[in-house]
Amino acid sequence: MDELGVDKAVVCPAKPRAYHLGAANEAIAEIVADSGGRLSGVARVDPLLGDDACAELERAVETLGLRALFLHPWEETFRIADRRVDPIVEVAQRLGVPVIVAAGYPFVSEALQVGALARRFPDVTFVATNGLQLNISGLGQVDSELALADSENLLLQTSGVYREDFIEGVVRRFGARRVLYASSYPLLDPRLEIRRVQWAAFSEPEVEAILGGNARAVFSLDGD
Repeated sequence: MDELGVDKAVVCPAKPRAYHLGAANEAIAEIVADSGGRLSGVARVDPLLGDDACAELERAVETLGLRALFLHPWEETFRIADRRVDPIVEVAQRLGVPVIVAAGYPFVSEALQVGALARRFPDVTFVATNGLQLNISGLGQVDSELALADSENLLLQTSGVYREDFIEGVVRRFGARRVLYASSYPLLDPRLEIRRVQWAAFSEPEVEAILGGNARAVFSLDGD
């Protein structure tokens, strides 16, 4: 962060070896507390755990001070459009926190599946990783644009999107507010991920929004 001039970052738990997401959320909260205000945390839960997952999200937000919900359908093995996901999103809606979805994974979190969930909860902000797709080509791009067109509350992150023209097209059609820079560090290199935005054909205000302004609004970072 110091090297790249990053003022603040949003962090979330990796899948813990013990598969106890509550402990992972606590670890993130401790890291955030020790960061001097430079980090904000995201809670991770498994919606298949039903009431326990809902209670954990409430604890993570109200007690631990985490600011969003992170769902990873591929690692937790559920379909993002499954109705069993609805109760945990209802809690997020009540708490007023956004939902980040690990998107683009075959069969479980493809663009139109993420879009289906976003349509069911128009008052919740959804942020999809990987530009809503992993392949960044062909029908995957079409599905991503269809999902964005159907849901004003659906945004996407730039992490791993190696096609600047795709990001440019999203901004041109839907506006810069629908795109957030993300590094996916340590999986990806933030130096390159920042360049993805800088290399694209954006105006200076669009670059500023994508590289930080939009995230500040979505995750309520200005109050820190």
